[in-house]
Amino acid sequence: MDTVTMDVSYLIDATSMLLRWLHLIVGIAWIGSSFYFVWLDNSIRPPKDQALKDAGVGGELWAMHGGGFYNPQKYAVAPKQLPEDLHFFFWPSYTTWLTGFLLISTLYYFQAATYMVDPSIAAITPAQSVGIGIATLVVGWIVYDQLARLLIERSQLLFAVIYSAFVTAVAFGLTHVLSGRAAYIHVGAMIATTMTANVFFWIIPAQRKQVAAMKRGEEVNPLLGKRAKQRSYHNNYLTMPVLFAMISNHYAATYNHPHAWLVLILIMLGSVLVRHFFNLRHKGVNRWEFPIVGMAIILGVLVWIAPKPVATNSASNAPTLAEITAITQARCTGCHADKPTILPVAQAGVKLDTPERVKQYAQRIYERSAQLKNMPLANMTKMTDEERAKVAAWYQAGAK
Repeated sequence: MDTVTMDVSYLIDATSMLLRWLHLIVGIAWIGSSFYFVWLDNSIRPPKDQALKDAGVGGELWAMHGGGFYNPQKYAVAPKQLPEDLHFFFWPSYTTWLTGFLLISTLYYFQAATYMVDPSIAAITPAQSVGIGIATLVVGWIVYDQLARLLIERSQLLFAVIYSAFVTAVAFGLTHVLSGRAAYIHVGAMIATTMTANVFFWIIPAQRKQVAAMKRGEEVNPLLGKRAKQRSYHNNYLTMPVLFAMISNHYAATYNHPHAWLVLILIMLGSVLVRHFFNLRHKGVNRWEFPIVGMAIILGVLVWIAPKPVATNSASNAPTLAEITAITQARCTGCHADKPTILPVAQAGVKLDTPERVKQYAQRIYERSAQLKNMPLANMTKMTDEERAKVAAWYQAGAK
């Protein structure tokens, strides 16, 4: 690899590290505030103090944190006077989406041939894969928003069913045109885009209109707050599926499964049921069937997708360590060596350029190349099925 190529590769690696770090920080701030305010809404109780009632307070809560007593109050519609110091919560949402889009661009769009395209799934070009990815984000918001406009006031259940069916269809479609990990991350990015769009197009504008009405001395329309809160609650439920999609690229057993779309949807469904339990619990309602069913679904999926042993010939025909080392030299050391030729540094710190190191990572080599078959990455080095079978036979014979 020449110096220029190395510099570019390292720049991408370093940029993605910083973006991922920042994305995680601002994401924690956004999700933390979202969870807190949903908990607060579900936990407040009508005030007993007549003075609070006369002031328009609809609910209050006493809490303690860090050695201090807190008494947050929520007005039924709005206070009689606009406070001088009013805080809004929108920058964590915006910065989470911006850093997320920059991160997906760095990791996936700028390296589409490696991370977006899988020739064994669909014969598309890198440019087409990027177009599909970006279109998914845009179309996902438009469909959600239109469904919410049509159904949110009529039936929350009907909305949830139809939107879930839409997400399922997107997951099915993407896993049949993009690589598994790209499909998963784009389903998550589509939902995350919808969440931020809810803040940008609905929640913050509603808040601005409420404040503007108070400044004009007009009564605040309670419908503004109601609609904004509905979108906020949707975001609360969508958080868990997005978080799983964010971490999914580390777990090939999920996105590499023949029915990867169903794996994703079932895990997302299980997480939503667990989230629903906590939202109800904040209101004093304990419905334990929701987390039990949710966790049963998730654990059931994990059992279902567990890699099966690869069938091989008898141990007497097992390849030698020298034969397996020759395979790793040809197929793996471009990314896993002291001086890799494809990527700037050894990925995950795994190096397979000597017999000793091949033996050290025998289990990982077997799992990734023979069971999950997600390595080499996008099969860039053209590892054959015969070579994968040799790895399996060698490992099952004791990796000697």
